[in-house]
Amino acid sequence: MSNKIKESAESKKGEKSEKGGMGGGLVPGTYPAPRALRPTLVGENWSVVSGHPRTALVAAEIFKAGGNAVDAGVAAGIASNVVQVDMANFGGIAPILIREGSSDIAWSVAGIGRWSKSASLEEMLQRYGGSLPLDGAPAIVPGAPAGWIAALKRFGTLSFAEIAAPAIKLAREGFLVDQALATSLAITGKNFQKWPSSAAIYMPDGKQFKVGDRIKQEKLADLLERLVNSEKITPGNRNEKLDAVHKTFYEGEVAQILVNAVTSRGGFMTINDLADFEAEIEVAPSIKIKDWKFFATPSWSQGPTALEILGILENTDGGWHEIIEAITLAFNDREDFLAAPGQMVKDLEELISTRHCEELAALISDLALPGRVGKEPVSSPLSSTTAVVTMDKDGNTFATSPSDTLDGGPIISELGILCSPRGVQSRLDPQHPNKLVPGGRPVVTPAAMIGLSDGESWALACPGGDVIVQAMAQVIWRVLTENIELQESVEYPRIAAFNAPSAFHPHPSADRLVYAEERIESEVIDRLRKQGHRVEMWPTFEFDAGSVQTIKSSRNKNGERTLFSAADPRRSAYGLAE
Repeated sequence: MSNKIKESAESKKGEKSEKGGMGGGLVPGTYPAPRALRPTLVGENWSVVSGHPRTALVAAEIFKAGGNAVDAGVAAGIASNVVQVDMANFGGIAPILIREGSSDIAWSVAGIGRWSKSASLEEMLQRYGGSLPLDGAPAIVPGAPAGWIAALKRFGTLSFAEIAAPAIKLAREGFLVDQALATSLAITGKNFQKWPSSAAIYMPDGKQFKVGDRIKQEKLADLLERLVNSEKITPGNRNEKLDAVHKTFYEGEVAQILVNAVTSRGGFMTINDLADFEAEIEVAPSIKIKDWKFFATPSWSQGPTALEILGILENTDGGWHEIIEAITLAFNDREDFLAAPGQMVKDLEELISTRHCEELAALISDLALPGRVGKEPVSSPLSSTTAVVTMDKDGNTFATSPSDTLDGGPIISELGILCSPRGVQSRLDPQHPNKLVPGGRPVVTPAAMIGLSDGESWALACPGGDVIVQAMAQVIWRVLTENIELQESVEYPRIAAFNAPSAFHPHPSADRLVYAEERIESEVIDRLRKQGHRVEMWPTFEFDAGSVQTIKSSRNKNGERTLFSAADPRRSAYGLAE
């Protein structure tokens, strides 16, 4: 850790209140000043940190009904598709990571859709010249429903009806708009108001929702109830019933509606694309960092990039400059090599190997390294993502970053959902590893991480596009190297590099561009600029710096499992524990 970071951390630790005690400060310094805006929550039975207070309450409801961490996480994830319509959609994506009980591995669930087998990179280029529209053309098979169902089937205990009940109620009865949603809808409305089906729900009568207004989503409630009913009428065991839920979405009437919606807007989709889709479950890639083994969602996400950042950092002193350089090097590899499984041009195990990370770290000097520069910076077309992290007393651990937003394509009127536009994260470049491949997956930005050490878990998820893996890696690094509390690490000033082409079309970037929150000391910023970094300043607790949600377990002196959880104040994240 650099001296500047040390000085910052140590000065915070040494701060004392000047107004401690009762009576207006009669006993100054009795209580130290808080080291974070929010407390690190402590639980013993269960814990949840979610992107919205309502979804955290949904998870708590499921826990209290006897569900495990996976049940609670899936329920909160589906509910996020209702109350965070600006962040995630049931027809979108849900990259999931799960640790089962006391297992020493983490499993990924690929709630990420695939391109139609009928899709064509050449035709896309001919039609659009590389400028993909946010409509039907970049639509891929909705991956989230399959992801939720697969996670529930393999690792959960409750029925789909029990899991979906809170979301159905919120969609049918509606909920009151808070300031965050009102602001977000006003911003995204500039895009989605051009689609009558979206505007009818989220901008009724052409007017923006205000704080305190009620949003109802009747067609989404109808869709979820259709899935619940298929479970109820299907004979057989729990797995057979959940298979029926999956088939109801991916076959028959619902599937035909999806196909019609996509193809009518110039996209690629067939009945077989949907009927053949499944959310594969596999052991997640991992890397050893200090006493922890960290797993991340596979190469259909940028999860491996987070592992690579940490692997590089372990071979440095971990100061601000080194953090930026580790991000730069890992993102260079993301641009040069990362692709969905089966499309990798370099073996993933080699990419995250100790040897490769050591070789990259050796490239770091006192001067800023160049990134892979793309076009001039422009605004990204997709607005955001949310996250859900849960853990229970038995060690079951769940982390996900559901996504796809209202401005990513029109709502399908009959279903109340959109069809995932994540094809925009495929490259229309035949030479790029993440190129559009018929039947293949794009590499998506949402990712999740789980660390395991001595029988204990540490789960993280985060929204924020290209910043997702940067933010999670920084939180992990602070805890491992500075011995600070979980919440303090989440709130710690954050930095982000944008010197590799963005994952979002049209892939903007700028050479050596770095954004830093203004709480970082001015002398640190000055030094970084002298080293060649183009540093721009973010306000305190910047929205675009990501919102890390995390839970970490450990044993107390009596051997009891303690669940520590932290919610990022940069967005609407909220934690609960019992």
